[in-house]
Amino acid sequence: MNEELRLYSYWRSSAAYRVRIGLNLKGLAYETVPVHLLRDGGEQLAPGFAATNPQKLVPVLQHGQRLFRQSLAILEYIDEVWPDPPLLPITARERQRVRSLAQLVAADIHPLNNLRVMRFLEQEWNVPQPERDVWIRHWIGEGFNALEALLRDHPATGTFCDGHVPTIADCCLVPQAYNARRFGMDLSRWPTIASIERACLELPAFRDAAPDRQPDAPPSN
Repeated sequence: MNEELRLYSYWRSSAAYRVRIGLNLKGLAYETVPVHLLRDGGEQLAPGFAATNPQKLVPVLQHGQRLFRQSLAILEYIDEVWPDPPLLPITARERQRVRSLAQLVAADIHPLNNLRVMRFLEQEWNVPQPERDVWIRHWIGEGFNALEALLRDHPATGTFCDGHVPTIADCCLVPQAYNARRFGMDLSRWPTIASIERACLELPAFRDAAPDRQPDAPPSN
């Protein structure tokens, strides 16, 4: 398929970060369409973007005239359309494990810590920033405790979450590790997670997807 790819993204969005990694692993060229989640109250909340995604969230992948939403569904879409290199293992049992690891991050950790939840805590319940940071660290820690247990000593765990080839599980792990560090968490508490993250960041596909390398990232000081 030669239709152009556009990714509606925000440089620090974990979900968009996952999709950037997947696109890079596939070697797919794409145009970034920045959606600033903070400017003017959040560009994702503007009526124009709501027509692109009624959930008012990023990422959205545009492939030709079609729009695709939800990061894990996007990753599976690109894996089906461009199967090499694969983002999922061969057997159903292996695919189930990889999907469960990815969803542990995307469905159980990330939603409790994303921007709209933090805004609600601040604006509706007047929760101060220090308490919000405690909330974030608590739920990342709970999730990472489970993720570490599922990865540690499992025969399928290799250099990456599953064997020696990155999968959608690694696409989810690395952005969440970035978020953990952003909130002052020491990943040495989870040595398997930390080891997998280091292996991922040795690959250009992961490094080039990093938040500070995005065209909409603010200039570094």
